[in-house]
Amino acid sequence: MTLAREHGRVLEMAFETFARQWGTLLTSRSRVVAQITLETVELRSYDEFVRALPSTTLMILCQVEQNRSTAVLQVPVETGMVWIDYLLGGPGQPLDDDERELTDIEWTLLSGLVQQALHDLAYAFSAVTPLDLRAKSVQYNPQFVQAAAASEPVLVATFEMVLGERTSRTNLMIPAEVLLAPLRAGEAADARSADELRAHRAALAALSDQVREVPVSVGVRFAPLTITSGRVEALCVGDIVPLGHRADHPLDVVVDDVPLARAALGSNGSRLACMVVASEESHA
Repeated sequence: MTLAREHGRVLEMAFETFARQWGTLLTSRSRVVAQITLETVELRSYDEFVRALPSTTLMILCQVEQNRSTAVLQVPVETGMVWIDYLLGGPGQPLDDDERELTDIEWTLLSGLVQQALHDLAYAFSAVTPLDLRAKSVQYNPQFVQAAAASEPVLVATFEMVLGERTSRTNLMIPAEVLLAPLRAGEAADARSADELRAHRAALAALSDQVREVPVSVGVRFAPLTITSGRVEALCVGDIVPLGHRADHPLDVVVDDVPLARAALGSNGSRLACMVVASEESHA
């Protein structure tokens, strides 16, 4: 799967805005400096996204309100526990048991923090499309999470997160159609005003008129003849070089060595002339 370059750039700018907002949020809530940077935005199948994840991780399922599909914020268990420890006023120490599931209190704290980040995501994508995500539940084994069909295309944004002295990576998966459909619709729509459209048509007409006034050199060419360099070197004044062009065959009308038409030899009064008998398109 490939992502169109123009779509990729728009998405990267939006996700970079989200990363900055998310870093500011974590800094204010954890009381330590947090820095989040976007690494990649890729178009994959859902199965490819899941297979690249560790066997145990926090899979925070988020409902996309526009079409009731499911997005996933994947966070390492250790990182999630560090967030919770900061929220409870601790020094940011993870738990020793990474296999333990979150308690109801821990999930309430974590989901509240994630929901605030999702509000920042909506702000970052406000110029692209309305994006309303709600954190609904958390799962721990990616292989058991069926957020989308295995072959469904999804957009995966990967972030590097530095919180205090800890560095981790997290992924945000959103069904591709949620973000790509409005981008395609925006390409088809013309948001220019009537005055802008009239100015555009006038500019095109002026450009066409200018192009028609550009002088070009037109020539008539016989069929090319291939001879040896030795014969060319031996040519003298008065030698006759048979061209091999049949008298009943038309000549090429060329502009800058590009054939544009075919023409027959003739005369116009006392001058030689040629009559166009076919254009290059009709001849083909």
